Amino acid sequence: MKFQSTRDKSKKKYSPSLVIKQGLADDGGLFVPESIPTLTYDEILSLAKLSYPELAANILERFLTDYTHDELIEDCTLAYRSDLFGNDPCPLCRVDNTTYSLELWHGPTCAFKDMALQLMPRLFARAMIKCGESRTALIPVATSGDTGKAALEGYKNISGIKVAVFYPENGVSAVQKLQMRTQEGSNVFVCGVEGNFDDIQSEIKRIFADSECAEELDKRGYFLSSANSINFGRLAPQIVYYFKAYCDLLKKKAVSPSEKINVCVPTGNFGNILAAYIAKLMGLPINKLICASNSNNILTDFLNTGKYDRNREFHLTSSPSMDILISSNLERLLYFVSNEEKTAELMKSLASNGSYQIDENTKSNIDSSFVGYFANELQTADAIAKYYNRDDYLMDTHTAVAFSALEQYRKETSDCTVTVVASTASPYKFAKSVYGAVCGDEEKFGEFEILTELSKTTGTEIPTPLADLKKKSVLFDGRISPQGVYGEILKSVAK
Repeated sequence: MKFQSTRDKSKKKYSPSLVIKQGLADDGGLFVPESIPTLTYDEILSLAKLSYPELAANILERFLTDYTHDELIEDCTLAYRSDLFGNDPCPLCRVDNTTYSLELWHGPTCAFKDMALQLMPRLFARAMIKCGESRTALIPVATSGDTGKAALEGYKNISGIKVAVFYPENGVSAVQKLQMRTQEGSNVFVCGVEGNFDDIQSEIKRIFADSECAEELDKRGYFLSSANSINFGRLAPQIVYYFKAYCDLLKKKAVSPSEKINVCVPTGNFGNILAAYIAKLMGLPINKLICASNSNNILTDFLNTGKYDRNREFHLTSSPSMDILISSNLERLLYFVSNEEKTAELMKSLASNGSYQIDENTKSNIDSSFVGYFANELQTADAIAKYYNRDDYLMDTHTAVAFSALEQYRKETSDCTVTVVASTASPYKFAKSVYGAVCGDEEKFGEFEILTELSKTTGTEIPTPLADLKKKSVLFDGRISPQGVYGEILKSVAK
């Protein structure tokens, strides 16, 4: 398997290990496989017999062909071991007769990013060896909340790699912020930014594209790479759990052989739902992919109209990991349904005008798989309360956005196909909003006192990584403007 850039008409090829090491293509595009490997239905059935590490290695070796099967088995076994994820890394929970929640948050940081970022550092370390890289990898991370902590936890103390995480100072929950600011590790750096996620991501992309920045870092013995889902090494492990979810449905006899399902995903950067789309292209029986947005509903508008326009009001919401107006992974979808020439033109328009319009053929190709809905703050809170009171199922704000979107889709279409909803974070990461939706009066409790109150009220347990946060010391308390990101990166490599 070889990879190429979403924007390169010359179709220059790259090895999987180089793609993972480099992260972003030289022309600013994203790396995509030259073809999508496919599985027969019998092959999909056989996956149900495998453990999660075996399943992950089986799917990944179809893309990462310069990694051996034994290397992938070793890395997946270590990444998804029980002391990090419990006996099932991503349990599929029945909510009602046709709705199942794929809980992706049982890892060490209580968010779905762990499913990729416990494995990706191992793949990355191997990639550096395979590519003969002797410099230190510097991974600057723009985070809307969960990626930052998951990257810090996954990469901490790994030799040859340094991670610098930048988060929006007023755009993450108190728990998310404390998780990052208390991060231990000899190779980590964290800083708050006075701006939103898009401000940070844009500055980091600028740094990646600046040859002078690269030269300066090279003089210091560093090179840049990425831990966000723009790196295919981060995206690929996310494909795996959709296969696992379908296998679990078969085991539960919730679907008949070959029966198609729908998948509903709360998304901001479009990576998690793109992974489901790739699984569909590989042969997984998926009909509709329901893209769920919060009040920053740029993806909903795009899927409905074909126009992507970031020139709009930005909203701070109770689902901050989705507070994004530049959905980077959408570029890969555009490539899959059109070609690199069209994709390059659209990305150029986005950079210069903040918007682009796709043609009717491209939109038709997207419409065959995707629909888009969004939930405002009231709808999000209502979904949390409804599913807790009716089904005794407690969910976080991002998952609630997805459940609300699914309800809207079903009401509009009368499509009651069995649906897997991606549950992306523990309710306790956003305890204040969840408690407010279930009980009200959340203002009378402090940010961490409310975790205990939510546990008492619902009879659910506070995840150990979050319960222990209060005992940790703050190690990072910096705050800068977006323009100060490069300066902080240079400071971080000087330490």
